[in-house]
Amino acid sequence: MPMRPSRTLARLLLPLALALAVGTAVAGPEEDSRARDAVRVLSEIQNIPEQAIPDKLLDEARAIVIIPDTIKAGLVLGGRRGHGLLSLKTADGTWSNPVFVKLTGASIGFQVGVQSSDVVLVFRNDRSLDSIVNGKFTLGADASVAAGPVGRNAAAATDGQLKAEIWSWSRARGLFAGVALDGAALQIDREAQAAVYGSNVTPRMVLEDRQGLNPSPAVVAFRDQLEEATHGARLARGTAGNGAGVAPVSGPVVVQPASTGAATAPIAAPAAGPQPSQGFEPVDNAVHTEPLP
Repeated sequence: MPMRPSRTLARLLLPLALALAVGTAVAGPEEDSRARDAVRVLSEIQNIPEQAIPDKLLDEARAIVIIPDTIKAGLVLGGRRGHGLLSLKTADGTWSNPVFVKLTGASIGFQVGVQSSDVVLVFRNDRSLDSIVNGKFTLGADASVAAGPVGRNAAAATDGQLKAEIWSWSRARGLFAGVALDGAALQIDREAQAAVYGSNVTPRMVLEDRQGLNPSPAVVAFRDQLEEATHGARLARGTAGNGAGVAPVSGPVVVQPASTGAATAPIAAPAAGPQPSQGFEPVDNAVHTEPLP
């Protein structure tokens, strides 16, 4: 009888020990379910060309946020809340392991009922990412956000509104369309982060591939789905042969993954202009030319 508590404890610790042995983190069922839902959302959207994220935006995106099943409810006073994942495009054009985020917001006006929708955000530069990683970020106030165009060949619409830093979409009842999300707050979901990567791992460590343990297969599948969708966008645009995922000349600072546990300073994509000192700060990448004599 005295041995039973020890045997019970051993059985509880065995799965964790095995996970540590293979270098894979143990995510909770809620986080794994959220990751699988994000994979489903991205896959379903990209499988319908007429309602997909334009190839240009997906190819040149600096980061993407997918928040499945965002709940919007209200009776005159309304609110929005959802939990999702954010992944950053690294210096070599691949996607980072995702960090977990949550979206909250309030609205005032005539509104009744409850609606569930999937929300997608595409970031065109890195200026806003530092604010998200370090704290709370408000769409529309901390960075300009616009309703995103749909259709893989919607280049004309995107070229005409390049001032927007973030594009936003919502899908409800099967319809995928641009949506205005001004005033919504985006921030790190600390509890989900700790459940997936451990309490000592910061979001920046995850984005720089310094988290130590690999995330669960469900979380990795989200990153793989992003890679597949982006590869398809590059093939459609004819940019895959020019170095898949290489940031354009006008691209901002991205994160260079580290192969060791030491912190690695972010580097800039090939471009003119001064280099930043740290973080995700933007750089002036404008190319200046002199007239010929």
